[in-house]
Amino acid sequence: MLLPHGAVIAVADGAKLELFRNAGTATAPSLTALPTPELTPQNRSAGVRRDSTVINPEDQLEEDAHAAAVAEWLNHEVLTHRIEKLVVIAPPRTLGELRRHYHKELTAALIGELPRELIGRGPQAVVEALRGK
Repeated sequence: MLLPHGAVIAVADGAKLELFRNAGTATAPSLTALPTPELTPQNRSAGVRRDSTVINPEDQLEEDAHAAAVAEWLNHEVLTHRIEKLVVIAPPRTLGELRRHYHKELTAALIGELPRELIGRGPQAVVEALRGK
């Protein structure tokens, strides 16, 4: 996948968020880490809409709440034009939960999604995953 200069890459899972910006070119990306936003308990509660059960345990509710908080933050950044182009990388279940909360403007800014677990792997692993390696 070509990654335009300035594109933001959000790498998320059920508990963490890492952000990178392409400071390089589309064909030679160079990712720089961005500060991780503080996702407050107020917006974490946005994802909790289901009761805890054996099928949907409490830890899954927390992961869904985190995904909702990430999506809320990304929506805000897109709506305020701080993010123009976005790539989201997350495990399949987290990615599905994120999609439930995407604003239509975020969907328009989205240039790609990758269903992978890459938290903590660093910018080089992100670039390799986006290249399909």
